[in-house]
Amino acid sequence: MTRILFLCCFALCVGVACSGSTDDPANATALTAIENTTTIAPETTSTTSAPETTVETTSTVATSTTVLSTTAPSTTAASAEAPVDPEPGDLVGRWAHFDVVAYQDGDFKTLIVSYGFNDFADVDGGIEDSASFCFSDQVTNQPITTSMSDAATQAIKPPTAPLGVDVTDGVLTIRRDATPTPVGIRLEDPANESLPTDPNDPRIVDDDGDGNPGITVTIDVGGGITGELYIARREVFAYDAELVGADLIEGVVEDRSEQLAIGASNPLFLQSSAWNQVEDPALNPIILKRVNDDWDCDRLAAERDDLFPPTPVIDW
Repeated sequence: MTRILFLCCFALCVGVACSGSTDDPANATALTAIENTTTIAPETTSTTSAPETTVETTSTVATSTTVLSTTAPSTTAASAEAPVDPEPGDLVGRWAHFDVVAYQDGDFKTLIVSYGFNDFADVDGGIEDSASFCFSDQVTNQPITTSMSDAATQAIKPPTAPLGVDVTDGVLTIRRDATPTPVGIRLEDPANESLPTDPNDPRIVDDDGDGNPGITVTIDVGGGITGELYIARREVFAYDAELVGADLIEGVVEDRSEQLAIGASNPLFLQSSAWNQVEDPALNPIILKRVNDDWDCDRLAAERDDLFPPTPVIDW
């Protein structure tokens, strides 16, 4: 998905920092509050979105024992064992999607947890993946809370893409290559066209329908200081995974997404950060669980705890 992006990441990520003039008393007060809240607090978790800079990493297929680390302990229901002689056709159907992307910028660490669906279909003997997002959560080691509406998350619509499927020695593995997906902006060539540097670029659109350009991130730094950041993104998300049970796929995601800050309700929220995906497969898992074709985002939200591990914590 983000991913699958989406990212997305699947992958949905906003780096928050502070800039702006302190000549304005309101800005000076806000800056002081933000500085006070951004003291490293390893034991504190909250929600945040992530980065404004390109993130690059590589990963390899990881088995379930690698993916499900202490950061994301497995509590999924027992799944039937993987088919003895798996075939690509065993993938066909709707799969509920859970993935985590871990980022770090110095001492600031964040996890973006994305949910949605992957629909695998047999097309002319090959398997195609149609991915969609539903909602996302964010975890950080800072007492800053950021959030994106479900409408913003669902605005990320990666194109249908073929899966690379391999069966070797009775093990079925899959690979979805990155399908760069713009959100908050229209690009004729999403894979190669650069994001603009001009926040007034006419290609920027209100993809979450809230009346603001791009998609909106709501920020709360505590002390009554809140605001909005308006962004456009190119979601660049890929994954490698393995069919480990008849109804269970596990693997690793990689994210190279890019972001443009279009504007903000307060200039204090406009400074960029240098983010990188943490190159540890255990911190970047993807889990797909087979569900019925009639499942939607509401049911996924309602039954999330029965399908997937608890929301991970930052413990690295």
